[in-house]
Amino acid sequence: MNRKFAVAVVALLALPRGVAAQAGGVAGAQAVVAESAIDADRLLAHLRYLAADERGGRRTGSPGNAAAREYLLAEFRRLGLEAPGGTHTQGFEFVGRRDSVTYRGVNLLGLVRGTTNPDRYIVVTAHYDHVGVGQADARGDSIYNGADDNASGTAALLALAAYFRAHPPANSILFAALDAEEMGLQGARALVASPPVPLEAIVVNVNMDMVGRNAQGELYVAGTYHYPFLKPYVERVAARSGVKVLLGHDRPDLPPGDDWTGASDHGAFHRAGIPFLYFGVEDHPDYHKPSDEIEGIDPEFYARAVATVLDAVRELDANLAAVAAARRAAGAR
Repeated sequence: MNRKFAVAVVALLALPRGVAAQAGGVAGAQAVVAESAIDADRLLAHLRYLAADERGGRRTGSPGNAAAREYLLAEFRRLGLEAPGGTHTQGFEFVGRRDSVTYRGVNLLGLVRGTTNPDRYIVVTAHYDHVGVGQADARGDSIYNGADDNASGTAALLALAAYFRAHPPANSILFAALDAEEMGLQGARALVASPPVPLEAIVVNVNMDMVGRNAQGELYVAGTYHYPFLKPYVERVAARSGVKVLLGHDRPDLPPGDDWTGASDHGAFHRAGIPFLYFGVEDHPDYHKPSDEIEGIDPEFYARAVATVLDAVRELDANLAAVAAARRAAGAR
């Protein structure tokens, strides 16, 4: 992710863990379903591969980035995700902002067709690149592994894709592992500029970037300030989540660095008029440092955070016609 350390200015929405389950009923049942659907061991195995020293920090254009891409592509195929337009890959070129070098990035795209409304889409995104190798820290480590940023979101994307392959959604879901986020959201920009499905058919984007750890057990959702019609769905998910779900970091009047509206790949969708929900944690001491390694991930928080995102996508899928209608009424594209 590409952002500065943020100071929270938010509204707390989550009930303490266990309240929804104690209350019983549909909310508690949905929370149990979402959490039990996450294969925590496989989730961590994906993260461990992506964040290993051998991947060299996954900088766009590097051998480690290519290795990560091949791993993800193999998973897309193993899961049986459909290749939209006949291919799982979307290549693109851009000029680096800092070095004026021309880079080639590659997005990975996999589709699960909806059973009821296959021509209406949710796009789930996570970037698989990171910043590569750089200045060594006090330990002499110069590999920026990016375990949380954003191996955590990328592995989560695979977990969600596995769930929806086994439990087909009513609407189609496009899973996009995006490249070159750290170089200016380039993969997301390329996807929005040349989408494999009609842009007007994309109802909402759900983006994950840094979902693997937080000392306070907090997971933020940004986007409801811009798209308030999404708030009721987030509130339902928050009330039954196994983590503390907070809304915020999406107001333009916040101090510099606190507004995450354009801080990750959802920003490209927002600029195109597509509503988004962004799930992520506040910056931690290892953000954009070589110390962002697998050892820093909190497995329990991580699995519950991914289950929360899964629950949110299920909630959106169940109500996508209403979301699309509210979007039109609000004048969003």
